[in-house]
Amino acid sequence: MPTPRRTVSAELDFTSESDHLAVLSVAAARTGGGGHPGERLRLLVDGTEAALEEAEDLHGTRLHLARVPGGTQCTVSYALELTGEAGPPPPAESVDVVRYTRPSRFCPFDEMAGTADALFPGARGGGYATLQRVRDWVHENLEYVAGSSTATDTAVHTFLTRRGVCRDYAHLLITLLRGLGVPARLVSVYAPGLSPMDFHAVVEAWHDGTWYVLDATGLAPRTGFVRIATGADASETAFLTTLQGEITLGEMRISAESSAPVPEDPRARVVLPLPDGRGAGLTGR
Repeated sequence: MPTPRRTVSAELDFTSESDHLAVLSVAAARTGGGGHPGERLRLLVDGTEAALEEAEDLHGTRLHLARVPGGTQCTVSYALELTGEAGPPPPAESVDVVRYTRPSRFCPFDEMAGTADALFPGARGGGYATLQRVRDWVHENLEYVAGSSTATDTAVHTFLTRRGVCRDYAHLLITLLRGLGVPARLVSVYAPGLSPMDFHAVVEAWHDGTWYVLDATGLAPRTGFVRIATGADASETAFLTTLQGEITLGEMRISAESSAPVPEDPRARVVLPLPDGRGAGLTGR
């Protein structure tokens, strides 16, 4: 059986309104930093290629930094083809269990005290069944509505309005899981099969020594995901951050394809390795 091949790409246009430090998070994650064979990442500033400095963040996340002058037109382009065997998940550290059970910028479960226990009585200590139960509740009780939320909305807003996009689904799922004492974090991914195509936000939740990937939107098969960035919430996984300046984001073009797509099974237990090969691993049900 041929090894599945995945190809991903991204192109972002933005106008630099003032001098700033651009922080890009569009490259596939990798243990120990460094790129993937054949990977291409460029930043053009008024048509001239700019220097990019790579910095390694948590869990294989790779950031690329560039000083961009104001009054310029910029284009980011990224492309990668992955083949071969899958790599392992990021190594789990003891501090992760603490880090991802605390409240964070977009997942303030302390503001929803008692909500998780009220929604899911008896769920504490329920093992993987708790992860599935909370994922299913978010899937069934939210409506996916493009443009229904803003970049500053937290999980509290999503819980009250009962609608949002992938990051809102992820933030509410993380918040409810943390409220039940389950460590949970956000992962940005390229998602073959996603429609409409975009960067995608999903959740990793901790159970019995393993980070399992959950997607309450159910919009793409998890076994095809390509990990980009991992953090407490969207504040740590944004595809473009500007420091000490302002930009205006223009058109975005994202692509993610798999040569052997597999239908999504929301009941399957899936782990998300670092993208050193063909993708996520299916561990059973």
